[in-house]
Amino acid sequence: MKTVRYGMIGEKVGMTRVFDQSGLAVPVTVIKCGPCYVVQKRSKEKEGYQALQLGYGEIKERKINKPRLGHLKKAGVPALRFLAEFRWDRLEEYQVGQVLKVDGFQVGDRVDVTGTSKGKGFQGVVRRYGYGGGPKTHGSMFYREPGSIGATDPERVFKGKGLPGGMGGETVTVKNLEVVAVHPERDLLLVKGALPGPAGSKVLVRKRAS
Repeated sequence: MKTVRYGMIGEKVGMTRVFDQSGLAVPVTVIKCGPCYVVQKRSKEKEGYQALQLGYGEIKERKINKPRLGHLKKAGVPALRFLAEFRWDRLEEYQVGQVLKVDGFQVGDRVDVTGTSKGKGFQGVVRRYGYGGGPKTHGSMFYREPGSIGATDPERVFKGKGLPGGMGGETVTVKNLEVVAVHPERDLLLVKGALPGPAGSKVLVRKRAS
């Protein structure tokens, strides 16, 4: 994983549009980004790599288990719903317990956003892989099926053959998105384009090195 200049945990609020200076509509995704707490620092001397563990989403203490609660209290931060680790290149600038705000991002920054795609359950090959299927008429009895799945000579199914199964619910990273607007007073970050996952899902936002 690449080191980052700045990163935060957030929640996807939804999509909307804004208008640029020329009057063109720009589709954006709204992210409620932070405040995030620095829970732990990992150094090359101790762990073999340098990173910051961040926490986001204050909740009641009774809603998390005792090991995590003890870990958070040791850092002097409140009970938090989400924890995530970011490889960081300037650890000396941050301290455990420090609060990170969305104003660490600026308009025009490029970010990578990681989320979990929407789960679509068990799906056939037509929706899952875009197979064409068979004829729709003349009583073909073969419409949305995968067809033959193995050659006669090897008498086996080759690895990687697309078959029906679970679809979605995977970790997806959308790279090089542009930051369109930052609203520190509301902890909101607007990025151009769409992001994986439903509204309310957790996302990780990483600023790309310039």
